[in-house]
Amino acid sequence: MDNNSAAYWKATLSLLTKILVIWFVVSFGAGIIFKPALDSISLGGYPLGFWFAHQGSIYIFIACIFYYARKMGEIDRKFDVHED
Repeated sequence: MDNNSAAYWKATLSLLTKILVIWFVVSFGAGIIFKPALDSISLGGYPLGFWFAHQGSIYIFIACIFYYARKMGEIDRKFDVHED
């Protein structure tokens, strides 16, 4: 594997790691671990922990999908492996 391929793979894995950490923190952290602390805050009449467990995590996941697509496009262009 040449340096360009290794750098591309490293950038891709770095992005995936960041996205998966966000996914874990939002789904497991906000929905389960931090739920008691978040329930002291109300959003739209519902406790924030409940909101994250049922709706907020979905919005965050969708935002992660769009962020991933944009950043992968940038990485692909940077390493000249993009599709036109």
